[in-house]
Amino acid sequence: MFGYVRYDLPNLLIKDFMLYKALYCGLCKSIGASCGQRARLSLTYDVTFLSALLHNMTGTDIRVEKQNCFEHTIRKRPIAVVDDLTMELGALNTVLTYYKLADDVADGSGGRIKRAWFKKGFRLAQKRYPEMVALVEEYVSAQAAVEKKRSPSPDEAAEATALLMQKLCVHFLREKNSPAAEELFYAVGKWVYLIDALDDYEKDGKKGRYNPFVLAYGAHTRKELMEQNGQEIAFLFDTLFYSMREGLAGVKFHFNRDLTDNVILRGIPLETARVMKGEPRKETSVDLAKIRS
Repeated sequence: MFGYVRYDLPNLLIKDFMLYKALYCGLCKSIGASCGQRARLSLTYDVTFLSALLHNMTGTDIRVEKQNCFEHTIRKRPIAVVDDLTMELGALNTVLTYYKLADDVADGSGGRIKRAWFKKGFRLAQKRYPEMVALVEEYVSAQAAVEKKRSPSPDEAAEATALLMQKLCVHFLREKNSPAAEELFYAVGKWVYLIDALDDYEKDGKKGRYNPFVLAYGAHTRKELMEQNGQEIAFLFDTLFYSMREGLAGVKFHFNRDLTDNVILRGIPLETARVMKGEPRKETSVDLAKIRS
């Protein structure tokens, strides 16, 4: 369920791209500070987006300084300074990665060694942020129940992830929370689950793994699925885009919102179109994972 929340690079202003890079590297450092150096390998785009969104919604200023890191020991680069918010988001990143790997193990997809690699970081997150980790564990239990039931409903299958995001919204925003913010987080959470399920449609169908699209429409090729049921699936995602726009319109932002608007209004629809067409992800020459190396 990782790696789908991305920006639309051709329409991203340079200042916002530089901010995203600084947040990405800052989150990496935050993961190390909260959960240990091993856990830094779990760094994701999705939680980087949450960092940008939550800093803006809580009014938490982002300080960017030129720093070194263990990969860039000679040349300093602009990095967002570690703060309390990114510390907890780093822990969230680690916990989600640990449970994703645990799910892979349960599905028979391997990952035991990788899961063991993140176990120490997961334990640190449990100790430092028990309230946040409890929300994730509640989600894991709810998701397991839906999969055991083998529900053929994409809406029901995505509900646990949507509710997790909604509860994380309440957890992080606290007194600055609002119904609009909860609507936005709920819709993004639901989208993350459904786009992942749609992307894995053919693979899950062949391996007999739980996937609501396979159970609802049968196991076909992606092309056949979209030819036969494309309008219904597109409508499902269009309703989520509408909820995102409605939530976004009602959220109070304290700083410039160009970056988060780019991700939500352009990046997410583009990623949806890519997955619906069955196209591979096209990494650009300025991909952040390569910038870090």
